[in-house]
Amino acid sequence: MDWVTCAYSAACTGVATRPSGLCLAHLSPEQLSETLAGVVPGRLLDLRGTTLTGDLLGRVLEATGGRLGRARMERARFTGDVRLSGVTFGGDVSLDDARFDRLASFFGARFEGNVSLAGARFARELSFHGVAVRGHVSLDRAVMSRDALFSQADFGHGLSCERARFDGYATFDGARLGAGAAFRGARFGRTLSFRKVSGNAGFEAAHFAADAYLSATGRLSLARARADATLDVTVARCGVDLRGVEVAGATAVKLTDSSADLEGAVLRGPAVVSGRGRSGVSSLREVQAADLTLHGLDLSACRFAGLAHPAGVRVKDCAFALTPRGVQVSLRWPVLRWFSRRSVLADERGAGGEPVSGEQGVSPETLAALYAGLRPSDRATAADFAFAAMEMRRRAGRHWWPPASWLLLGYGLRVGRTAGWLTALATVAVVAVLWASAGHASAVHP
Repeated sequence: MDWVTCAYSAACTGVATRPSGLCLAHLSPEQLSETLAGVVPGRLLDLRGTTLTGDLLGRVLEATGGRLGRARMERARFTGDVRLSGVTFGGDVSLDDARFDRLASFFGARFEGNVSLAGARFARELSFHGVAVRGHVSLDRAVMSRDALFSQADFGHGLSCERARFDGYATFDGARLGAGAAFRGARFGRTLSFRKVSGNAGFEAAHFAADAYLSATGRLSLARARADATLDVTVARCGVDLRGVEVAGATAVKLTDSSADLEGAVLRGPAVVSGRGRSGVSSLREVQAADLTLHGLDLSACRFAGLAHPAGVRVKDCAFALTPRGVQVSLRWPVLRWFSRRSVLADERGAGGEPVSGEQGVSPETLAALYAGLRPSDRATAADFAFAAMEMRRRAGRHWWPPASWLLLGYGLRVGRTAGWLTALATVAVVAVLWASAGHASAVHP
């Protein structure tokens, strides 16, 4: 400890007051009255390591007139209810490693500076509902054993809850995060409600032991997070990072003019990713999901390579990249080729008008499995994917029949090519018959 402790006993960690050498908790009634009479509103209040009963805290707040400057209360212990309605802190407030044995309510308090509650422990409910803080708030490594309420709070310079533990119900509904919020490594033991929150928020490597509902208008990150139950994410006009997320229950991701990245996600329950407006998914690489529905999304830039269960992915009303159309002349066989426009995966990159394997080294066999497994709802896209699956098998070059099927029948999916060959054969047959007839006539009539 970096302060002179109370002389009452070696076990007391309260900061000593002058001239008695005792902390506030061990002063005699006369000494306490004299010390509190010397308190100046708006000046530094030093209660480091002090044990404060509800009555003692009330007398301290009364002596300050509800107007404090900087407050140092590291390692303080509050044995009674803490109610700070109407109290104004004009400077920074430090409650690092403080202990709150009963209710801790900051509702109605005003903080003009920063607030640090790093390592604090709350045995009962914590309320920051509607609190306005101009500075930054830290709850790093804090432990909230009961419900924690942060709804409608305004954090001017952001909020940090890294490695914090929320054992009870936690709500941040309607909070304003200013410079953003960090929940890296935090644990939520019961339901988390994080709805209609403005500002960026990061839940990297967080653990949601119960249902989690997150809705934000700023960038949201849940990279490497783990959810043991339902995960419901709603974002508007921003991006959401779900790389490496692991969800045991149902997953619902709702995008409005937003983008999502699910690379490496493990979705064990049913999952739905839906979009409105200009919404899309940038990557489904290495995703493990046996039951995944994609609806109303732009997938023209989405990577699918490594998708573990393509047959479990249902695609409805989604847009894919398109191949160029027209005729191509090449030095390799066939010299002349023609292309019709079709929907393709972003892993198949167009080069010189001809689709080729992606630049990330995706093999034709991998692409063929993806095309054959995915299930688009509309017939046109489904036919394009069936054609692409055969095309990838032809490029793999393992069998002779895919090239023949492509050349003669368009894999049975291009009626125009079959009709063209039949027309050509009919033309050749007619020409042959006419030529033979003309030769026979000239032989009879020399």
